[in-house]
Amino acid sequence: MTPRQRVECVLKGGRADRIPFTVYERKLPPCTAERELRNRGLCIVKRDVPVVRTHQPNVKVTTTQFSEQGRNWIRTVYETPVGSVSTLQEPAGFTSWMHERMYKRPEDFKVIRFLIDDQRFEPCYETFAQAQEGLGEDVILRAGFGLEPLQCLISGAYLGMETFCIEWMDHRDELLDLYGAIVEKQRELYPLVAASPCLHANYGGNVVAAIVGVEDFRTYYLPHYQEAAEIMHRHGKLIGCHFDGPCGPIRSAIAETPLDYIEAFTPAPDTDMTLAEARAAWPGKVLWINFPSSLHLRSDADVEAATVGLLDELGGDPDGFIMGVTEDVPEARWRDSFRAIMNGLDRRRLAATGRAH
Repeated sequence: MTPRQRVECVLKGGRADRIPFTVYERKLPPCTAERELRNRGLCIVKRDVPVVRTHQPNVKVTTTQFSEQGRNWIRTVYETPVGSVSTLQEPAGFTSWMHERMYKRPEDFKVIRFLIDDQRFEPCYETFAQAQEGLGEDVILRAGFGLEPLQCLISGAYLGMETFCIEWMDHRDELLDLYGAIVEKQRELYPLVAASPCLHANYGGNVVAAIVGVEDFRTYYLPHYQEAAEIMHRHGKLIGCHFDGPCGPIRSAIAETPLDYIEAFTPAPDTDMTLAEARAAWPGKVLWINFPSSLHLRSDADVEAATVGLLDELGGDPDGFIMGVTEDVPEARWRDSFRAIMNGLDRRRLAATGRAH
């Protein structure tokens, strides 16, 4: 099987010839080590090819890049007929820090509402299909719905977590108005993504259970997974969510969702659930994990041993499991650490093959 075929096979509930190993496209640059890993079976998950384009015909967006005291900044201004808002970001390697989000005062609610309502969606299926074909068999393209409606306010560009928590107490009606507007916009996306050439799409993630809580998670998240999944499944497509943080408090609620896979789940020691506990909590769902980030800092031998240890937690049943890396890895470590993970996967596979014979 090719690397992409392995990922697709496991997502569909089948058994691949080996456990797939995937890394996000932004987590390893083109180089000798990257080519070596791809030749050994690594599959790159490419998330930056849209299957649906978004544009806002009545919004003027101006981006300015500048440097100050040795640091680089990006200021983005959104001008609408009802006012303007802006964001301030600082590029940082594979990611960027959001120092200012759009909301800064109550008057900004009407501007954000306009930005939401002004979104227009346009399928770009042919571009997506051509990209998948042209990139070859060691790359898999993933579509996405963006963040869940409430999560858009929590971790998107609108408010941010701390501001959201304050405004949830002070201006909940205004937040719920924005939430409702996002819900309606997301409903326009569901059928467009479902009818596209993509096999699978992520819906949201980065949920902090300690902030959202079980009751609000059930109220403001579960219905949208259910609605999107119903449409995706009708078209034979798969849907998952990027649950990368401590999921213990909401594990039962996640089990109730119709999500096909749990993506970026990070086992202990970095969160509050082991891989074995996740397998027990979410039977029937594919676990597409993020290799615990803290382990990358250990020796190559420890990384390899940790890989084997994670596979041992599956109890001899590797079905429904994909090894992944979804977070940044220190520049000085990713080459050796990724090789060690691959070595652990090969070691476990060869041991299983030996037992089978």
